[in-house]
Amino acid sequence: MKKIRNYRDLIVWQKSMALVTEVYSITRLFPKEELYGLISQIRRSAVSIPSNIAGGYGRYSTNDYIRFLQIAIGSLYEFQTQLEIGLNLGYLSKDIFEKVYEQSREIERMLSSLIKKVGNYSGTK
Repeated sequence: MKKIRNYRDLIVWQKSMALVTEVYSITRLFPKEELYGLISQIRRSAVSIPSNIAGGYGRYSTNDYIRFLQIAIGSLYEFQTQLEIGLNLGYLSKDIFEKVYEQSREIERMLSSLIKKVGNYSGTK
């Protein structure tokens, strides 16, 4: 098992960074009038996921770290909602939606697991 030296070694951070890259690619296909609306919202919520994973990793307290991971999950839920709005408005195909949504679900499961592991390791519940 590889030793975690910093947040960049976390698979969940790596997968959430890949999600951000995918999000920027697919939102280029959205209508230009959504640039300051849905495109901006989707990109911000996606960027917030790895940002909060990294920000929490640098905290000195386990409770702070867990809180940042919880914020990352909140951003992920916002992203999933905004992605579905994009589907409903016809900006995304069903295939692209399902692919990206499944990526986000994997990150969601990984974040939930990490929160439990960090909480159990520190003795907090």
